[in-house]
Amino acid sequence: MGTLLTPAFGTVFWATLAFLATLFILKKFAWGPILEALKAREESIGNALLSAEKAREEMANLNSDNERLLQEARASRDEMLKESREMADKVVSDAKARAKTEASREVEIARVAIATERKAAIAELKAEVAKLSINIAEKLLRDELADSDKQKALVDKLISESTLN
Repeated sequence: MGTLLTPAFGTVFWATLAFLATLFILKKFAWGPILEALKAREESIGNALLSAEKAREEMANLNSDNERLLQEARASRDEMLKESREMADKVVSDAKARAKTEASREVEIARVAIATERKAAIAELKAEVAKLSINIAEKLLRDELADSDKQKALVDKLISESTLN
């Protein structure tokens, strides 16, 4: 029974020799290329990770640049809107000032025209009153001077009223 469980020395020797030869052949022809392929794959994965990290950083930089450009565009837009509002307010205030000045000028022209018309009307009224007064005086003098006694009394009265030096 003991011989069935114990292998013969020749079998152990040849099995060990076959194992070592297989191990040597695998190491020489299989493990080297496999290890080199694993190392190349590991480097490839590392490079891909570095590239991905670089791409992520570039995307973050682009996003920050885009955000900065967006902020600048918003600031520029706000400044342009502010300038537009200021310009519109200035145009409106200038138009109001011009309208007010023009209205004042028109009022002054109207005031001067009214004053001139008033003076002309007063002068015309005075002339008319003078004409009427002269007509009335003429009629009164005709009536007074028709009588010779009255003529003489009027001449005496005028002479006495006038002071001769």
